[in-house]
Parts: sequence; structure tokens; C-alpha cells
Amino acid sequence: MRNSPFWLIIVGLMVVLDIYVFQAVKLVSAAAGARTRTIIYGLYWTISILALLTLILLPLLKLDTWSQGLRSVVFATIIALFFAKVLVALFLLIDDIRRLIQWAAGKLFFNNTEGAQFQEGETISRSHFLTWAGIGLGGGVLGTLLYGFSNKYDYRVRKVPLQFANLPAAFKGMKVVQISDIHSGSLLNHDAVKKGVEKINSLKPDLVVFTGDLVNNRADEMAGLKEVFKNLAAPLGVYSILGNHDYGDYEQWESPAHKRQNLEMLKKIHGEMGWQLLLNQNAVLERNGEQIGLLGVENWSAKARFPKYGKLSEAYKGAEHLPFKILLSHDPSHWDAEVLPQYADIDLMLAGHTHGMQFGVELPWLRWSPVQYVYEQWAGLYSRGNQKLYVNRGFGFIGYPGRVGILPEITLFELA
Repeated sequence: MRNSPFWLIIVGLMVVLDIYVFQAVKLVSAAAGARTRTIIYGLYWTISILALLTLILLPLLKLDTWSQGLRSVVFATIIALFFAKVLVALFLLIDDIRRLIQWAAGKLFFNNTEGAQFQEGETISRSHFLTWAGIGLGGGVLGTLLYGFSNKYDYRVRKVPLQFANLPAAFKGMKVVQISDIHSGSLLNHDAVKKGVEKINSLKPDLVVFTGDLVNNRADEMAGLKEVFKNLAAPLGVYSILGNHDYGDYEQWESPAHKRQNLEMLKKIHGEMGWQLLLNQNAVLERNGEQIGLLGVENWSAKARFPKYGKLSEAYKGAEHLPFKILLSHDPSHWDAEVLPQYADIDLMLAGHTHGMQFGVELPWLRWSPVQYVYEQWAGLYSRGNQKLYVNRGFGFIGYPGRVGILPEITLFELA
């Protein structure tokens, strides 16, 4: 891979990007003393060269011997550096286009004329404003992403009151806690995870549901965490489903048999934790003589790159007569694609999967995340007629080992 043309192109582009962004570094530090400039230039090129060498030497670095945490931090830092430099480069490019237009206008309209504003050899200075704006935005993004490393265990309880006209009286006031996307292979601080579980139990839920992605890829990621999540408890039980990562589809297996064995082990772990795993099945919840249905499907996505293991028709069988139904389905695209058009009596669907991309802005007047360009329903509550969908922002994380603006979530529903 290291000698492939594609790899050489990537490395070449990064070198060009480093040189281009260095022009901004030189401009903003021009007024500094010689010694200060030397330090600034040295830091810039030391960090840039280390990032570049890490990419070039990837095949020799024996990544499998690195801890999961170290790998995540190193690659997340490199990616953050890259995006920060791209932002700076965009501002430089805008400025260079401005300078080119100004130069061309001078050549076209003023060259060799009396009072010409642009003489041969004259250059147009770079805009300090655009350069500083690029440096400020790029540095802000880099700093924000690095700060986000500290937020990954900052569990937030979101209280969501939900009203349904057809909810049986016995279930009025019921408290349901949803968690999703644990991604146990990423959770290295088990003490922090334990505090998150304790926070869930302190809410005294009547029912706890988990909406998929217990692991990143392998069942053995739960070693050391099984006993932690085993402590989750609720009078009506703890129910769970599988997410796209739980099937091991993103792992290189020795054989199909090993992959199947991994999935069976993962299913067994759900049971060992006291979680009732719903595999295209339903459970009847009873309270004071009244009943509601809890349906759980395997992963089903309307997006082509994610699998369709779920069979909602099977999960629905036997629940037709129940006056109120909750569906657990990992991928929120399932709601628009199948639930709404075919199952008008599924009152509430609970999903996860998106993580809110672990990056975004959620203010009273602004909600934004890059993931919204892929998923229409990406975080929080959505309604269509009498049916509702809630997309949990995720308990864990994967890829980027942090959270910016979209914090890990424990959702408390209060039904009425």
C-alpha cells in the first residue's frame, strides 16, 4: 500500500497542504522577533512532519501492538490537524482568487497607461483579515476536537415526556430509560462507565431498553464490562436488540464459522447480563392487568451500505391486538422506509446508530450536525401524525474518541 500510486498521491497532497498553510503561518508571525518566529516555524514543521511520517510508516508501526486508546487518539489528532489545515487553506484560496482577479483587472485595464495602479513586477499583498480568519477558524476546530476527548464519558440524562391518547391507564407515568450504541471496544475507562450505569439506576426506571451496537466488532470486547452492565435493573426488565456493528461485518475473520461463533457469543452475553434480546420478536409487558407490546428487530437500514437483517413482520406477529406498541430498531431510517407506511399502529420507535456524529451544535435556535445530510432523523424526538420516533445520541463512541456538542446520552421517557 505504501508504494501504491494512490498512497503517494495522498502523501503528496498533504505535503502541498502543509506548504500552502505555512504561508499563513509566516504572515501572522511576521511581526514577531526572529527567535519567536523560529520557534513557531519549528513547532509547525515538527508537528506536520510527525503526522506525515506516521501515515507513511503505518505498515511498519505494528498497530496491533498499540492500545485501542492510543490508536484512537493518534489518528483522531492527525485527522483534526488535517481538517484544521484544510479550513486555513480554504481561506488562503479565497484570498488568492481575490488577488488573481485584482491582478488580472490591473493588467487588463491599467497596464501601460498613465496612472496605472499595477506596474510590471508589482505584487498584491495577501489579506491579513482572511489569513487571520482562516488561522482562527482552523485553530478553533483543532482545539475543539482535542477538547472533545474529555467529553466522551460525560453522560447526560435527557428527560423526554411523551403523551399518547391510547396508552393504557396502568402505564401512565411509566419511566423508560433508553441507551444505545455502547461500543464497548472503545470504552477503556471502566470506572467512568460504571458511574454511567449507576446514573441510570438512580433514575429508578420501570423499563430499560438498549437499541443496538453493544460492541465495535467482537464479543470479547465485553470482557470487564459485562459485570458492569449486568447491574442494570428495572421491574419490567432490560430488553435489547442488535445493531449493525454487532454482526462482525466490519472485521476480518479466519472463517465464516468464526464470525458465526462470535455472534452467538455476543447473544449469550446479553443473556448473561440479564438482558432479554429480541431477535425479530416481541414481548408483552403487563401492569395492573393491562398490556402493551415491546417489539424488537435485528438491524434494518434503508441505507444501502448497512445490512437488512430485521424482519418487522415477524416481530409484529402476536402483538396485533395490543393497544400500544413500542418498537426497538437500531437504524432510524427504518421509520420512514417501513414503519410509517406499513405499521400505523406502532406508536413509538426507539433508535440510535447516528451518535449525532459525536459532533454538532444543539442550541434552542440551532441544531446542526454533519450527519443530518445523511439521516433526516438524526437525534432527538420526531413526530408524524400520532406516531413518534426518538433517536438516542449514543452511550459510547467509535472512531473519534470524543464528543463535541453532542454528548453521550441516557434518555428518560415519562409516558403519559
